Amino acid sequence: MTPSNPVASPLRDALGPLKDREQVALRLLESSARHSFDPDTELDWEAPLEDGKWFWPPELLSLYDTPLWRTMSEEQRLELSRHEAASLASLGIWFELILMQLLVRHVYDKPLTSSHVRYALTEIADECRHSKMFARLIERGGAPAYPVTPLHHNLARILKTVSTTPGSFACTLLGEEILDHMQRLTFPDERVQTLVRGVTRIHVVEEARHVRYAREELRRQMVGCPRWEAGLTRLSCGEAARVFSVAFVNPAVYTNVGLDRREAVAQVRASGHRREVMQAGAKRLTDFLDDIGVMRGVGRRLWRASGLLA
Repeated sequence: MTPSNPVASPLRDALGPLKDREQVALRLLESSARHSFDPDTELDWEAPLEDGKWFWPPELLSLYDTPLWRTMSEEQRLELSRHEAASLASLGIWFELILMQLLVRHVYDKPLTSSHVRYALTEIADECRHSKMFARLIERGGAPAYPVTPLHHNLARILKTVSTTPGSFACTLLGEEILDHMQRLTFPDERVQTLVRGVTRIHVVEEARHVRYAREELRRQMVGCPRWEAGLTRLSCGEAARVFSVAFVNPAVYTNVGLDRREAVAQVRASGHRREVMQAGAKRLTDFLDDIGVMRGVGRRLWRASGLLA
């Protein structure tokens, strides 16, 4: 006999049962209430920058341990760190502007009083603060902003228009997790400017919630989406990884610290250390994407071409 009120089986993927969407959002909202920061008041923006301190850990700089690095003076290396930090902050703002638009699209048709939507709106508010914080850090550091190329800027415009929901969350994780890995190495590093450490600490604490939200939703979407959408997600995520790897440091950085741009770019591409740094930053994400079925076919080949997949 068929039960009159059968209990629906929970959705599952390779990682196990999916958690209830509303319960996940409620926990994230509670965490947001306890651990959210206002960078304008939390950080001392008027304190002088510290002589001899890095703006980014030297081991995470793109030219570290290359032949060019070994010819650079300590002053020039510190200057490189100042400009690369500005380049990364500029990249962060670009990603967060994309993310905010994708989140608004995601919740547009969702129940507006649900915890899931309330958390998305909370995350958008976080990202607004982060973008303003990164812009202020660039200005305070004295290096110029480094926008992405017009090609990548307009590719993102297309992504924001045509991206499906699972593709949006896959690309969100790409933008969040690699930078998060580097920032986790930065904020406890006493060689780094106090202001930079403060900025990365705030970002790490608040991004942990964003990553959890995106991972849970991507798992749910990959389980429930049609085959064509899963295939499109694999392709768009792989292409986003390729673009990300190219856009990570703006080559104008090298010109602005007095280096030959072509030679610097060539040495970064040939650097085994740089490849290991980027793959270490991506490993947690690529393992997760592999587990839930995103790293397949052409998408996987694009990830390999990006240099982010070990």
